[in-house]
Amino acid sequence: MTEGTMLAPHATPTLSPARVTAVLRILVLSTFVVLLNETIMVNAIPRLMREFEVTAAAAGWLSTAFMLTMAVVIPVTGWFLQRVTTRTAFGLAMTLFLAGTALAAAAPAFPVLLAARVIQACGTAVMMPLLMTTLMTLVPPQDRGRVMGNITLVISVAPALGPAVSGVLLQLGTWRLLFLAVLPIAGAMALFGRSRLVNIGEPQAGPIDWLSVPLAAAGFGALVYGLSELGAADAAQAPVPPAATTLVGAVLVGLFAWRQLSLQRSSTPLLDLRTLTFRHFSVALALMCLSFMALMGAFILLPIYLQEVCGLSSLQTGLLLIPGGLTMGLLGPQVGKLYDRLGAPRLVVPGAALTALCLGLFALTGEETSPWLVLALHVALSAGMAFVFTPVFTSGLSVLPPHLYPHGSAILGSLQQVAAAAGTALVISVMSGRAATAAADGADATGALAAGIRWGFGVGAVLGGLAVLLALLVRTPPVPPQPAAPESPAEDGTADGTATDKSAHTPG
Repeated sequence: MTEGTMLAPHATPTLSPARVTAVLRILVLSTFVVLLNETIMVNAIPRLMREFEVTAAAAGWLSTAFMLTMAVVIPVTGWFLQRVTTRTAFGLAMTLFLAGTALAAAAPAFPVLLAARVIQACGTAVMMPLLMTTLMTLVPPQDRGRVMGNITLVISVAPALGPAVSGVLLQLGTWRLLFLAVLPIAGAMALFGRSRLVNIGEPQAGPIDWLSVPLAAAGFGALVYGLSELGAADAAQAPVPPAATTLVGAVLVGLFAWRQLSLQRSSTPLLDLRTLTFRHFSVALALMCLSFMALMGAFILLPIYLQEVCGLSSLQTGLLLIPGGLTMGLLGPQVGKLYDRLGAPRLVVPGAALTALCLGLFALTGEETSPWLVLALHVALSAGMAFVFTPVFTSGLSVLPPHLYPHGSAILGSLQQVAAAAGTALVISVMSGRAATAAADGADATGALAAGIRWGFGVGAVLGGLAVLLALLVRTPPVPPQPAAPESPAEDGTADGTATDKSAHTPG
């Protein structure tokens, strides 16, 4: 098959506004369910350590394995989503998630629970790019800000609710409730989605480069794992130094990128890096990575600060952090509407500046700081991020031609995992080092930790400052002229629910 054939864009679906809304609602609600589960294990770690008799480091793998699996699977989704129907991708994602959830609820031993989390993550890794790709395909450019804002609400609120939901369920009974409560909801969404979802575009048959798959899996997996372990307390005692793992991962990712560039000249790449030739997408990608590093660093430091320095319980910490997540989510639709009216720069620059300011103020907190001040700063930080993420995602993906939407979504998702691991490793390393220095200078344990946390937030403030400079380069893509709507648009092109149109988007 020729390159021109393989890179032909998906057929543009012609759906009524009501059907577009229904499709997006199904995907958004399903994504909410799988993302809620991503952070629902936070408060269960101590109980799992006692029940399965494992160390804190081993129990932490329930979160690390989830993140690693996302990093390994997401690079493949750019290829995968172009070769299966929407209904097939949705069915696979929800089946994997349901299987992992059921296995976790019945897990008789810790290794089984760990395997279940990996299966869950595989489903989540497919669902996120599927949602973003479908949105970019169905929604016209002039409405994308508003729709992306609604999606931001769900993506932001779900992880924020995870710790609080887990805290409540753990008060009611066993840790298995964390999965038993999610299972019927996810099952209902899977059945409802399969019955109502329509196929968007036509799948493109084509081979997969089997050398690229292990390169992507090993490269992104080693890179994320190495970065996540750099700041660990026992990093010096690790059999393989995290720095070496990170270096190997970076080399393998480099080889993966070289392989994709080679395939672009003669065949079909697993992940099409021609997305990076679009300047606005590259700027948005870099800004997203910097912002995500700063955000994840802050999210890691805040629970440590609130529990170890301020003396709050895990449930109190979760409840204190919920308003920030809700703020980011509830602002999403409003920011989306403003994006459609004002464009990206007028939102991203003030949002990045507010984020950097809040991180700088966090660096001034100490043992006597009121938790209510922390709550206010966290809400302001979340508001700043809301003004960054929605416009950046929308403007970045909007410059790509339709056939590159799956690859752009996959690159964004993959680098999000790398940025999260890098931000976490950076702030934890700085925090640990400065806390050790303060302890050596005579500070007590709490004072030393507070000093280390301030330095960690200071690193986040520096990252936020760099993000402000990069935000100045963000531009709003021009909205192309829209074709006249047909007199009688068809909602479904075929009997099996596939919605297609004879005309196709042209690249660029």
